[in-house]
Amino acid sequence: MLFDTHAHYDDPRFDEDRDALLASLPAGGVTLVVNAGSSEASSALALEIADRYPFVYATVGVHPHDAKEMDEGSVARLEDMLRHPKAVAVGEIGLDYHYDNSPRDVQKQRFYDQLALAQSVKKPVVIHERDATADTLDIVRAFPDVTGVFHCFSGSWETAKWLLARGWHLSFGGVITFKNARRACEVVARMPIDRLLLETDCPYLTPEPFRGRRNSSLYLYRVAERAAELMGLSYEQIAEKTMENGKRLFGIA
Repeated sequence: MLFDTHAHYDDPRFDEDRDALLASLPAGGVTLVVNAGSSEASSALALEIADRYPFVYATVGVHPHDAKEMDEGSVARLEDMLRHPKAVAVGEIGLDYHYDNSPRDVQKQRFYDQLALAQSVKKPVVIHERDATADTLDIVRAFPDVTGVFHCFSGSWETAKWLLARGWHLSFGGVITFKNARRACEVVARMPIDRLLLETDCPYLTPEPFRGRRNSSLYLYRVAERAAELMGLSYEQIAEKTMENGKRLFGIA
């Protein structure tokens, strides 16, 4: 049984069949899902979805793309949502300098604000980082008591070692099945098994051989198969350990 630690079932691409798809997951081998919020609205919807399914949990936070939409009351509203019993982390938060959908100074301030919130409420964080490694690590360094997971990790082994030494988890999705994913695959191959998480980031990043289709947790088995191959472990070992790791990180009994 697998744990999809990062999905986006609040995405409009699931509007036509969301409930049927989610209901099918346990029979498809996926028994836990964390639905990641990316704005105040999507965080609220993630919590609504989590309320409907006992195996679905949610994160609450504002993605760097939407950082410009935050106002002076946003952190207080996020804090209120984090009181929900199925809100397991602050996220997804971070920096994205690839698209720069929000100004960089705004991204950094809102990232800092949400890390401070996580520190205050004693929740782990889910971090999105793209083309912003140095600034991300600088801000993370200011919160040594806050850890969590770098989702869809794409950094170097040197960055991975720095994070692992400070208690972070790293999560990998369909990218590790791509032919050009050399760096991510090298990191997975060297990962300590107790810090590894699996994800789909659905509806994005569909693994091979299903690229071109909408992604879902039903394809997570391909990520587990590839991780097992890279680490020289059995599929069953990967499934068991990543389930254990995710439950421990997110405080799921």
